[in-house]
Amino acid sequence: MEIARDDQPRPLSTCWLYWIAVPTGDQAGVIASLGLTRPVPVTFAEAEVVIDEDGHGEAEDNPDGMARVYVSPEIEGWTLVIGPWCDPCSSDRSDEVLRLCVDLSSRYGVAQAYYFGTQNDGSAWLIAEHGVVMRRYCETGEAEDGLLTLGQPLVQEQTERERIGLPLAWEASERNGEAEEEWKWRAFDMAPEIASALGVSPLALTAAMRVRGVGVLAETPVPVR
Repeated sequence: MEIARDDQPRPLSTCWLYWIAVPTGDQAGVIASLGLTRPVPVTFAEAEVVIDEDGHGEAEDNPDGMARVYVSPEIEGWTLVIGPWCDPCSSDRSDEVLRLCVDLSSRYGVAQAYYFGTQNDGSAWLIAEHGVVMRRYCETGEAEDGLLTLGQPLVQEQTERERIGLPLAWEASERNGEAEEEWKWRAFDMAPEIASALGVSPLALTAAMRVRGVGVLAETPVPVR
């Protein structure tokens, strides 16, 4: 399939969005590192439809959205991998996504994974650099969120906490305290902001961005259930 030269980036979103971001144009290397197979070229518009469908679990042959991901072309020096398979905070995927980001960061210097629920369903972010997890934080309203916290708060977290008037560092045991309630609601919306500050967010793609290559849909190592 040949993609038209005028195919342009557009915001890629769904009610529940999961993605991995890597600062490289080596799409083939990212695909190989993640164990993805059978890449099929798609336009940004086609990718948007698939991402929304998989986020809602509406595909008959992919009911949980885990069987495939969208791998973007190089956008402003970054490659994005989008789909529920990239979820950094689910009980089923968190350990594997952490491992994948550590491996990718060993090869490309940095790898990030995010979750964002556009219907006030929370945020999560995972930042790995040179084979080391620098930060993982989840604020999704689940009781287990605190157990996934790793590393020190990012600058973006600290700035927001300072603005709210909270300590710049805090313990997981304090998450349910009354003083932390405002932070929890603020953190629910922060994944796209952090992604844009540290790289490229799929929610903020525009036609003006530099693109090289063609995006693809690829099958994941997880079989359809």
